[in-house]
Amino acid sequence: ALPRSFRGATLADLVLPSSVRMRVSGLAGQGAAPLDLFHATDYRIVRMDCPVVATLHDAVPIAHPEWCTPRLRGLKNWLQVKAARKAQHVITGSHYSIRELVEHFGVDERRISVVHHGVRPEWFEAPPAEARDATLALHGLRAGYFLFVGTLQPRKNVGRLLEAYLALPPVLRAARQLVIVGAPGWLSDELVAQVKAAGQRGENVVWLSRLTDDAQLHHIYAGAGAFIFPSLHEGFGLPLVEAFASGVPVATSNATSLPEVAQGAALEFDPLSVPEITAAMTTLARDDALRQRCIAAGRRRALELTWDAAARRTVEVYRDVLSN
Repeated sequence: ALPRSFRGATLADLVLPSSVRMRVSGLAGQGAAPLDLFHATDYRIVRMDCPVVATLHDAVPIAHPEWCTPRLRGLKNWLQVKAARKAQHVITGSHYSIRELVEHFGVDERRISVVHHGVRPEWFEAPPAEARDATLALHGLRAGYFLFVGTLQPRKNVGRLLEAYLALPPVLRAARQLVIVGAPGWLSDELVAQVKAAGQRGENVVWLSRLTDDAQLHHIYAGAGAFIFPSLHEGFGLPLVEAFASGVPVATSNATSLPEVAQGAALEFDPLSVPEITAAMTTLARDDALRQRCIAAGRRRALELTWDAAARRTVEVYRDVLSN
């Protein structure tokens, strides 16, 4: 536990280039017991007189600069490279991300550990039907829809998902809405316009840019007939696990970390192929036996990916760092 005198880090505590001369004060208050270890969970690493563990989720800004705004790209690249070089140990969310961090940041693979993300226990509990139905009615949703959850930005590949949905047979689109849950991110203006236009044309496309709380998100997962995740790049892909735990069959991209997270519990498709996405959506909508197998496999996989398990693994990393 942190001492009561612990104060938040400021810009002065960031690891800065040697050309920037700045007096950096310690994080622990005067007279406080020294820290054994500091864990920087968002790549903004601070100067500490103890071992530092840094969490780095991916290398998107340097691996795919086209997906980031120039300002954020420069800032994140600088912060991530500094964190990777200064930390005694790095935690990341998948084995795929290890390869990425080694390639783009030059981190010694021996200094990286995988800690898979997870879900809280309540995700495994079906929400009360009355509360779920009220949330669906509030947003104009009919149970059984295709669902996507994630920020609207280029790497999430929502444009191809929209194309794939619009390519479905009209009878299937009439029966199942496409529900997109996520705030607009960078470089999303054109996509937002396309999503809004589809809804205005009566194409059964619903965009929910903001929800009031996590309970509403849980309700919306519970009402889905299938979860479709066409992302081009993920360091982990937490929405997959949320869908698994919610008892929703999943079709996902076969790119980056997602096959590792799914472990065979989801249908997989090439995220660059609109016909493959359409085929996966059609299959999950029409093959009930496959849907049930995916639901069962997804539940089993989600039970392996909990925050309790992540916490235990993180403590193991701390102990390894301190022992060395």
